[in-house]
Amino acid sequence: MSYLRAVLNNNTALEIKHLKNIIKYGNKLGHNTSKYEKELAKIRVKKAAKNTKTIKKVKIQKTKTIKKTTKTKPKTNNLNYTVKNVYTKNNMIIIDFYTNITKKYIDYSIDKTKYSNLYLFDIKGSFKDARPTKLQISGIDRIYIIQKEKNLLHIKVRDKSKLNPIYIVNKKQIIIKFLNIGSNVNSNTTKTTTNSNIINVNRYKRKVVVIDAGHGGKDVGAVGSNKKYEKKVVLAVSKYLYNILKKRGYNVHITRKGDTFIKVRNRTILANKKNADIFLSIHANSIAKSKAHKVKGVETFFLSPARSARAKRVAAKENSSDVRSMSKSTKNSFLTVLNQSKITASNKLAIDVQQNMLYTLQQRYKDTVDGGVREGPFWVLVGAQMPSILIEVGYISHPTEGKRLYKSSYQKLLAKGIANGVDSYFLKNP
Repeated sequence: MSYLRAVLNNNTALEIKHLKNIIKYGNKLGHNTSKYEKELAKIRVKKAAKNTKTIKKVKIQKTKTIKKTTKTKPKTNNLNYTVKNVYTKNNMIIIDFYTNITKKYIDYSIDKTKYSNLYLFDIKGSFKDARPTKLQISGIDRIYIIQKEKNLLHIKVRDKSKLNPIYIVNKKQIIIKFLNIGSNVNSNTTKTTTNSNIINVNRYKRKVVVIDAGHGGKDVGAVGSNKKYEKKVVLAVSKYLYNILKKRGYNVHITRKGDTFIKVRNRTILANKKNADIFLSIHANSIAKSKAHKVKGVETFFLSPARSARAKRVAAKENSSDVRSMSKSTKNSFLTVLNQSKITASNKLAIDVQQNMLYTLQQRYKDTVDGGVREGPFWVLVGAQMPSILIEVGYISHPTEGKRLYKSSYQKLLAKGIANGVDSYFLKNP
């Protein structure tokens, strides 16, 4: 079991075990492991404190068993209803649940008509006050809330203009946020919306994003049909992404603005110098000609020793311009020591970007394949001192997807989806 899984599963014993290994291998490689030693000490202190609290809780429970059961009864008087509350705040619709939920609890679709756009959110759950609840957001024409079926809450958002919604699923909450309401309101509500936009811009102004356009110069990257080079595709997507994030108020930097070669190990230098909050490396995938017509889709990677043959294959392709060579055991130790503290945050960022990139593409290209979020040992991410991901925007080797990747309209969709993923990540991790 990896250190990441130990952290996600709150398995303190395994965390301690893996931290000991990190310190051991770090010392062997001559790295400064003081911060990992401090982290290990903190975990041990927390573990001791937790054990003390557990003993106290057991004693309290023994004396207050009757009181606890009487207190919990009122909370369970409506077991048939799973949705606690539905309300709006600023440009968001918020759905609170009684229990923990997953992303499977929401399904989203768009129905466009001649006169308006209808955004449909099907929420798995039942809400006692669905009928009397009225929802309003300044800048949106109308919002309906209906208990469509016994266990299906239906939220409809109707507007003449095109809205840009994203949704975030937390433990007991779904947040539906409309990113571009400011551009859709009429003159009567301009003052309110302008203030709201200023708040959003100010909030993101302090967030620093570094975009890395993969390959460049003599390193052309993957090659598609008719000598379509990966380096050109990813530079175009990176530039569109740069402009979108800039307009949304982020402090954005890009590793290359032209067809120049940058060594893999030097690509995170800019990110570290700028104290970036996140690092995004943009790439396009490819596969052998024999399978080119079968394999396509978008996928997002975060740094970790490779877990699958597919991850190893993609990593080998993207690492090819770096001449470093290490044994498997040394490589894994090196990756672990340098990046373990940022792996969890990188995983969260990868999930948000993948989800939003996929959603944005599927609105126009229904056949877009979800390659998922994966782990991989990418050298370009090793030096990053912040959450970092590598985004594969599609297969340049695929007959159809390869052609799309060279279209500016498709590149803009990709950039928009990635930008929405960045918004989603910072909304949950301010």
